[in-house]
Formats: sequence, C-alpha cells, structure tokens
Amino acid sequence: MTPDQHGAAVAAETAAFVAAVTARDLSTPVPTCPGWTLADLAQHVGSVQRWFSELLRRRIQQPPTSRDVDLRLPERAGDLPDWLTAGAAEAAEVFAATDLDAPMWAWGVDQHARFWVRRMLFETLVHRADADIALGLPPHIDRALAVDGIDEFLTNLPFASSFAPLTARLRAPDRAIRFSCTDGEGQGGGDWLVGLRPDGFALVADRAEARTADAAVRGTASDLLLLLYGRRDRRSDAFRLLGDPDLLDHWFAHSAF
Repeated sequence: MTPDQHGAAVAAETAAFVAAVTARDLSTPVPTCPGWTLADLAQHVGSVQRWFSELLRRRIQQPPTSRDVDLRLPERAGDLPDWLTAGAAEAAEVFAATDLDAPMWAWGVDQHARFWVRRMLFETLVHRADADIALGLPPHIDRALAVDGIDEFLTNLPFASSFAPLTARLRAPDRAIRFSCTDGEGQGGGDWLVGLRPDGFALVADRAEARTADAAVRGTASDLLLLLYGRRDRRSDAFRLLGDPDLLDHWFAHSAF
C-alpha cells in the first residue's frame, strides 16, 4: 500500500470506529484492552491521532522531549464520536500538506513522514477491531490491509523495546518462525519469516537467506494480524500451529506491542 492509501484508510477506519460506537453505551468494557471502556478506547485513538498529526506538522528530526498537545477533549463522553471525526479530518489535512517522503525521525525503521501515517492507520484499525469485539461484532479487515498491517508490525517490532520492553528477550540461537496467510492465494504477500538470533530478531527480507522455519503459524490475514496484536488466541481453530511449541510460546510471551 502507498502512503496515500494509508491516509485514506485512516479516514475509513476512523469512520468505521465512529459508526461502531455512536449511540452505544461508552461505559461498555473492552475485553481486549483490560480495564478500558469504549470511552477510554475512543479517547486513546483520538489522542494518538492528534499526537501523530502534531509530529507531522513539526516534521521532527529527533525524539520529542514532550508529548504535550492540545487534545481539545470533550467534556461529555457522548461527544467523543464527533471529536474522533474532527481529529481524523485534521489528520487528513496534515497528510495533504506534508511531503510524506520527506526525512523525519521515527521510532521504527522507516525514517520518513510516511511512517507516522502508516502507524496511525494500524493503531486506529486495531482499536476499531477492539470496539467491534467489545460490542459482540466480528471485526472485518480487508485482506490487503491486513497483509500490510502484518508487515508493518513485524518490520517495526525489533525497534519497539522502549515501550515494549519484553521484545528485548526475543532472542534464540539461530531459530526461525514463519507466519503465513491461508487466504488470498495469488494476490501477493502473505508470508513472513522472522529470524531469532542471540543478539536479537528481525524479518528475513532476503529470500536468498530463507530457510526452513522451526515453527510456523498459519491463518487468514485478518486473523494473523489480530493474533500478532494479542487479539486472538493462537490455540483457537482459526490457526494451524506447526513445529516447536516452545519457540511459539517464547514469541507470544515477549512480542506484546
């Protein structure tokens, strides 16, 4: 997906989130975010969008020293859906006014403004799925979007230790885990090999280095994305697990984002 497609998807996912929570009881618990309600979830999504938009406006070149931003939070929880809509509109204006290929600091591997648009997209999408789950709705995620989200997650996870400290323990003596999609054959993408080494882990991007995996997880793109984000149980019938179960236990115990 392109940065422009990511920007359009931010708007679409925010609209889907708003549609899901409008006229709902915002005190409803969110089981995939323990301790949160739908109101907390909405406030988090809107706050992250405004924060990322501010980073893009400033096109920061080094890690920010402050997270102060005017959130303009509404006083009533019932006004949160409109607040989310307004924030997404502001984000779209920022995207349109920004050279998304411009160099910019980011905590992940892609040191360009486009990193933050893609990150905003999947932050919004996963929490939209959280809202669906809280309301008893099956979260639908387009396959192409899910494939891009899996790639974004696995590409950036090795750089997430500052806020996901357990990822620093994702080490092993030359082991590999494969994540494969069972849907969309012939549509491109859908297969990732993660190599674990004594000094860390990373996607194996060069197919010349590809090797037989020591463990594998197979499922639809949508289910795999939600699994990687801790929203699915890998032991459910949605997944086929192959290979070393201890290696999979190690991965899922330390890869929480």
